[in-house]
Amino acid sequence: MTLTASYEHCRRLNARHGRSFYLATLLLPAWKRRHVHALYGFTRHVDDIVDAFGATAPDTAGRAKALDEVARRLSASLAGEAIQDPVLPAFVHTVRSFGIERGDIGVFLRSMRSDLTVTRYETYDDLLGYMEGSAAAIGLMMLPVLETVPGAGRLAREPARELGRAFQLTNFLRDVAEDLARGRVYLPQKDLAKFGVTEDDLRGDGRTPALRDLVAFEADRARDHYRRALGGMELLAPSSRPCIRAAYELYGGILDEIAAAGHDVLTARARVPRRRRAAIFARHLLAASAAGRAERRLPAGAC
Repeated sequence: MTLTASYEHCRRLNARHGRSFYLATLLLPAWKRRHVHALYGFTRHVDDIVDAFGATAPDTAGRAKALDEVARRLSASLAGEAIQDPVLPAFVHTVRSFGIERGDIGVFLRSMRSDLTVTRYETYDDLLGYMEGSAAAIGLMMLPVLETVPGAGRLAREPARELGRAFQLTNFLRDVAEDLARGRVYLPQKDLAKFGVTEDDLRGDGRTPALRDLVAFEADRARDHYRRALGGMELLAPSSRPCIRAAYELYGGILDEIAAAGHDVLTARARVPRRRRAAIFARHLLAASAAGRAERRLPAGAC
């Protein structure tokens, strides 16, 4: 697997499995885009290992062994060893190129490992602990690639973490039925009890008022994360802002579709209509083109 082929493999993973995010990445300069695909490709690859089981017969030991092997191969690759792997060449090249914190990678891997044994979260704070690795850490890994305006690196970290949480919680709401089929419930148990929702309700038709009220409550939480992330947009390099603004609107659009369905997340999977997706992309395309041209005109060494 050559480096070029690895980047292409990661791009295809992104295009196949993360359509909304992939559409937003098309607004990035080409040189940034492939690194974002590499980060997506690695996280998707690990997530696929965790999810590679049936709800009735989970192979926890086999998946744990596979995660151990990913960690071993990653460590060897970061140390300079040549590894035959479809995603690691691109991911490691990106990590090295941008100085991505090894600690953030470790936090992500620990969260993925917890999915092997933890299938319920008692409180929202417990869920936030999980999302620290599954979402916030990914936002932090993306940040060096996206770049910030001079002096804003530290200020941009918390908004990046918040945006990761917002995206993750949106996915949890959209994928309630899919996650349940894998034996997992990401809606906090305390919240289910508060609204009088049982897991049998999650297996139903989604039309119980209590379940709809619960989904609306969690959607409001997600919107709070979006609001807290919003201030970070202006801290990003101009050529990255259109991409992240588009992603913000595309994922936020999933919450809009959930609301439009009366907060029924079981009857059908919430999707942003193709026409709206195209309109969001078109609205940010001009700004992306202008920022890219301005970036290319900067003299060498300019900030």
